[in-house]
Amino acid sequence: MRKALPATDAALTWHETSPDDPGRGATDEALRTGADVVVAAGGDGTVRAVAERLAATGARAELGIVPMGTGNLLARNLGVPLNNLAKAMERAFDGRAAAIDLGWVEADVDGEAVRSAFAVLLGFGIDAHMIAETDDDLKSRVGWLAYVESLGRAVNATEVVDIDLAVDGGAPERTSGHTLLVGNCGTLQGGIRLLPDADPTDGELDLLLLSAEGVGQWIDTLRSFVWDNGVRRLITGQDRAASADTAEHGRARTLSVELSRPLMLEVDGDDLGETASFAVSVQERAVRVR
Repeated sequence: MRKALPATDAALTWHETSPDDPGRGATDEALRTGADVVVAAGGDGTVRAVAERLAATGARAELGIVPMGTGNLLARNLGVPLNNLAKAMERAFDGRAAAIDLGWVEADVDGEAVRSAFAVLLGFGIDAHMIAETDDDLKSRVGWLAYVESLGRAVNATEVVDIDLAVDGGAPERTSGHTLLVGNCGTLQGGIRLLPDADPTDGELDLLLLSAEGVGQWIDTLRSFVWDNGVRRLITGQDRAASADTAEHGRARTLSVELSRPLMLEVDGDDLGETASFAVSVQERAVRVR
């Protein structure tokens, strides 16, 4: 049993997810019972599926989160208690809800049109390869640390490609890189702030394009994360992420991406498939989360 869905008048109904349907069908079942709150007990994939269905249907039901996955990134970014089911349940049933944005991606994946929401992060490159390279058995034993083990293979698997980017309806601009991240939230496991400006309530998505090749360029990228957007940001109080030659930051409400060849795309830790083009948009105040 992965998800508990409370309904109105203090009634409680339970709806199971499955590998083929991580939460959309269960959410529909819960809404048919008249649920005021839909509690997603699972990982980011389950939370994403429930949030997507609530946003797509325009349901007034609120979303509660009981983090039981590997990354639990939305829960981390929203301050939902981790490793404490009782506290998470208490917040899900009794907490005050606040509206957050969702990102939406539309892509042609293997000849099929796909539309999917994301609550945390969309991207291609290192993160997508890292997810594909992670050993499932190791992940079940050590959790998110399994991603660290696969990071080296992911870096080696990425290659720089040409990218045409059109931001907020503007004309496409040619650039290049091996990793593009589009984030609604910016904090990862271990408190790492990959996208320091990302805020799931600001009506925008944050962008990070990485292009480092070789040790010297990766040192430049690391300096950008640790110094420019870490220590120096704390000292100076700068209010926007600083870009570097190998790590460019940006913001957008809509984004169109054309790649010189198909690459694997991931949404909130799930492999969406390979695509050479996709479009991203933000839905403001898409779902109310406790």
